[in-house]
Amino acid sequence: MNTMQSGLFDDLPYSLEEIICGVDEAGRGPLAGPVYAAAVILHRERPIGGLRDSKKLTEAKREELAPIIKRDCVAWAIAKASEAEIDKLNILEASMLAMKRAVHALETIPTLALIDGNRCPRMRIQTIAIVDGDDKIESISAASILAKTARDDALRKLHRKYPQYGFDQHKGYGTAQHLEALKQHGVSPVHRRSFAPVRELLERMF
Repeated sequence: MNTMQSGLFDDLPYSLEEIICGVDEAGRGPLAGPVYAAAVILHRERPIGGLRDSKKLTEAKREELAPIIKRDCVAWAIAKASEAEIDKLNILEASMLAMKRAVHALETIPTLALIDGNRCPRMRIQTIAIVDGDDKIESISAASILAKTARDDALRKLHRKYPQYGFDQHKGYGTAQHLEALKQHGVSPVHRRSFAPVRELLERMF
């Protein structure tokens, strides 16, 4: 068990024999694009320096760490839930779905998933929710970084398809630039129609 996991959770029901994966999502707040999630099982004998909540790292640092995490961990997986699934389920349930998909995609089957936040997806293995886990538990930090870099890359690709919205700059978040682009160009196929600014624009159109 790595140093961030040991000690902090000594009173929780898992042991050194557990195969632990950290799980986190990225992209709950944006108005466009899928929500991404990642699951990571770190190698106990290959520590990775600099892991912390991806939001507290620069983009350059995240991009530096992502391939190191993939190289040195026991297993990693990235999954997503689409805009259509977000609109059908709501963003919380879609985030849970993406996290569940990431865990199930791991090549090594974990016995315990540590989930960032205060709620866990329903899975066959034991799960523990940890508030601010992405800045407390290294495996969750690693998952946070992989989810964030994967989503940022996806939004850069969406920018090439829909350059008028500036997805490469705001990554789908509801910035003034993004809201103005929505007014000028309307709603694209990758916008989340259940999110208020997009829904209200559609209502005014029809």
